[in-house]
Amino acid sequence: MSAPIFDAAFAAQLTTLFRWRRDVRRFRSDPLPTGLLDDLIDTACLAPSVGLSQPWRFVTVDDPARRARVRANFLACNAAALAAQPQERAALYARLKLAGLDEAPCHLAVFADPAPAEGHGLGRATMPETTAYSAVMAVHTLWLAARAVGLGLGWVSILDPPAVKAALEVPESWTFIGYFCLGTPEDESDTPELEREGWERRRCAEAARLRR
Repeated sequence: MSAPIFDAAFAAQLTTLFRWRRDVRRFRSDPLPTGLLDDLIDTACLAPSVGLSQPWRFVTVDDPARRARVRANFLACNAAALAAQPQERAALYARLKLAGLDEAPCHLAVFADPAPAEGHGLGRATMPETTAYSAVMAVHTLWLAARAVGLGLGWVSILDPPAVKAALEVPESWTFIGYFCLGTPEDESDTPELEREGWERRRCAEAARLRR
């Protein structure tokens, strides 16, 4: 099989996809088309992984009681985060919508198995954290694949990992990567919501780069 040729038009579209990928917190409640989540996870599994270990573990969360426990966890952690804000930023923080837990039709937790049988340990002896990095790569692949079909993904990071693991009853050894909301965005923008709300501005590539 010959390798595909990615022309300039494709490269431009890919850059547009990167630019329009957003961390979505405002969703419509429409359910996902049947089979689409499976297709997206299949695409996510094309991500690179250390030693080809494929350590990512996707947990779909459909049970209302488990979702309620995650939501209660978020509310407690968010209240603590608000209380810890400097006085000059507390009001702005309180206005931010930081999760789409109530609206998004699909909830997905992602974990990394730190000692998968696959890969035979290649590349992990010196950098065991690469199993978690590999799972993050799978999340990013999922994020782009979802955006390409008109869906949005939102990362809910204001959570206590042990409480999430207990709510979902996953193996204790798994590393919690993140809890995600997936669905159709309520609105579209190529500017991050946190930038639109005045919380932070995106740094340019030059500011994030060191030369040695």
